[in-house]
This record gives sequence, structure tokens and C-alpha cells, in this order.
Amino acid sequence: MSATTDRYQTAVARYFDAWNAAGPERTAKAVAAAWTEDGRYTDPLVDAGGHDGIAAVIAAVHERFPGFVFRPLGSVDGHHDTARFSWELVHEAGDASGEGSAPVAGSDVITLDADGRIRSVLGFLDRVPADA
Repeated sequence: MSATTDRYQTAVARYFDAWNAAGPERTAKAVAAAWTEDGRYTDPLVDAGGHDGIAAVIAAVHERFPGFVFRPLGSVDGHHDTARFSWELVHEAGDASGEGSAPVAGSDVITLDADGRIRSVLGFLDRVPADA
């Protein structure tokens, strides 16, 4: 794995750590590790900036989908200061039927600063519940 590829992998791993952190303190710490102080998260449903704003979005998702976690789909692809990856939201316990296990799925494009922290996320939602 090249240093550049490792940079993208590390940034995306921190991103998932933030989205999957349990509780406000862990979320705040994970968001600070993943994003720059003035970082942004934007998708079709929300536009949030700064650590507090991003942590609030993550908390809202945990409230709406208790017991669910984000997991990556496929590999991370990147060049320069930009990377893209896909993900899905699944129940931690799994779904024996194999149906309904991922109510939300999408792809994100992230821009990194020189230290590998996220400056911006542009999220694209491929699947969302009808009531979202």
C-alpha cells in the first residue's frame, strides 16, 4: 500500500470511527480526530459545519437509527487531496433474513487537508427510508 493510499484509508477509517462512536464524548473526540475545526458535512438532507455541527448530525442519525452502524462497501479510491467511497447503514445485530438490513446507503467524496484530516464531505444518498 502506498503512502498516498494509506492516507485515504486512514482518513476514511477515522470517518467511520466518528459515525460509529457511542455517546457524545466519544463522538466529539472522534469528530475532532477526523475533521478539521472548520470541516463541513453536506448531503441532500443536511449541511453542517464545525465539530459541534457534525457531532450533532451524527447524534441525530444514532437517535433515528438506534443499534445501527456504518460500514464501508468496496474500496477507497482517491487522488490528490480527494477520496471517494461507498457505505451502508446496517443493524449491529445483523438481519437473519438478509432483507431490510441497510435502510440507508450512499457514497461520499471527501477532501483532506495536508495532515489527512477531512475538510469537507459531499455525501450522495443511494437509498433512504421514505420518511426521511
